[in-house]
Amino acid sequence: MEAHKIEAVLTEDGTLMLRGLPFHAGDAVEVIILSAKTPQNKGAAPIQPDTNLYPMRGKVIRYDDPTEPVALEDWEVLQ
Repeated sequence: MEAHKIEAVLTEDGTLMLRGLPFHAGDAVEVIILSAKTPQNKGAAPIQPDTNLYPMRGKVIRYDDPTEPVALEDWEVLQ
């Protein structure tokens, strides 16, 4: 089981929005809600991750000749 911690603030109507979760559509997840130990400022914006934790997810990766040796000139024993 993987655990991911995200702090967020409920809206006035009790809605909780979570963005940037590292899961795919259709994945089953378990949600446990805990109150924060320290109260946040009432006027503060919800804390959401601004950066993408997995920037390469969904990108095309191609290996050209993956078994080709690299940096052979750096090995002293081969010279």
